[in-house]
Amino acid sequence: MTRIASIALAARTTAKTAALTLVLAGAATAQEAPASRIEGGAFSAPTAKGAGTSPAETEAPNTSYKPLLPNQTRAPKPAEATPVEVATVVKGLASPWAMEFLPDGRMIVTEKAGKIRLVAKDGTVGPGVAGVPKVDARGQGGLLDIALSPGFSSDRIIFFSYSEPREKGNGTTLAKAKLVEDGKGGGKLEDFKVIFRQVPAYEGDKHFGSRIVPAGDGKLYLTVGERSDKATRGQAQDLASGLGKVFRIDTDGNAPKDNPFAGSDKAKPEIWSYGHRNVQAAALDGQGRLWVAEHGPRGGDELNRPRPGLNYGWPVATYGIEYSGEKIGDGVTQAAGTVQPVYYWDPVIGPSGMALYTGSLFPAWKDDFLIGGLVSNGIVAVKLDGDKVVTEERIPLNDRIRDVRVGSDGAVYAITDGENGKILKLTPKGGAKEGGKEG
Repeated sequence: MTRIASIALAARTTAKTAALTLVLAGAATAQEAPASRIEGGAFSAPTAKGAGTSPAETEAPNTSYKPLLPNQTRAPKPAEATPVEVATVVKGLASPWAMEFLPDGRMIVTEKAGKIRLVAKDGTVGPGVAGVPKVDARGQGGLLDIALSPGFSSDRIIFFSYSEPREKGNGTTLAKAKLVEDGKGGGKLEDFKVIFRQVPAYEGDKHFGSRIVPAGDGKLYLTVGERSDKATRGQAQDLASGLGKVFRIDTDGNAPKDNPFAGSDKAKPEIWSYGHRNVQAAALDGQGRLWVAEHGPRGGDELNRPRPGLNYGWPVATYGIEYSGEKIGDGVTQAAGTVQPVYYWDPVIGPSGMALYTGSLFPAWKDDFLIGGLVSNGIVAVKLDGDKVVTEERIPLNDRIRDVRVGSDGAVYAITDGENGKILKLTPKGGAKEGGKEG
């Protein structure tokens, strides 16, 4: 199942001007009005049928920061837990990072060291696809996300992101190529082309971001990190830098004319939103709107809905602290010209991989975002009422979860992190409610 969904995006000239004005004015007025941008109705408390009375998160927070909005953190868990049966359907993956369903129900998987593998319906892992470019697999780098072209059934085009070795370090790069199979579980890439490079390059091994989200209008979203170090993290606020951003481009890597900073000589035209730390989870909702979950430091993982031209705060405002326990910057959770997170986690869940549940096997999860947890060792199901979180459910899997997908059979598939990677299949405990083709 691909991540293609219908989406209608409009950021007209007035929006571009307003967004740029907000950016320039925000820094100048930060001392005068240290308040975040708040959307209408944000202070009203959300409600949901079936919500329990106790939060999903029960561990002590890392900080003393208080949420600004109702249910902005520690939302209640559902009154009834969702019973889940877990089966391992694929084994033998070496540090897998992303997976996608092919139209015929097979899977295509990336491995961090630079392998693309095809996985048969019976779980057999293929020998690998030739023609993958060299990657810098140190630390958090390597071959990362993968997505299918909207017309994959006929054009066989795939998009993939990776940390590219460069003369002055490395950086997140997005490429596309044609997948040509050999009929033996492998194949090769043809017509390889780099369509976008994050700049500047940096000598480091952290915070590459790299999630790819195709939209139904023929555009692509690409998330990139700010490379973690104090020397670079401030560039998340710099519109002339490609660090700490969500980009929106077309399938050839060009900036659409309706992007918020298109035509500006003070900002990169590919930027959709900025002020991000390290987004490794992203998906479209049922309305075709982009949502992301991003890693915080010690505390402060965030769920956001990136909108054109807006600033999501990092590292000026955050609900997290340094790993050392020290405050970050001025130690504030609000700042002028920045947007509050829809939701945040403290302690962190380590969000990686995200899917909107559109199946029928788990009615309780209908339209929930299912987010992989590298730290929480499971899946986090987040239910929304509009743009507010109403419940949070933890599905423990006892593994670091790197990516999540929903199959055409309604089952949930989760790929685990590490050298002995595997793919887990989640179905309702006690048997499936409906039949369907796997994948």
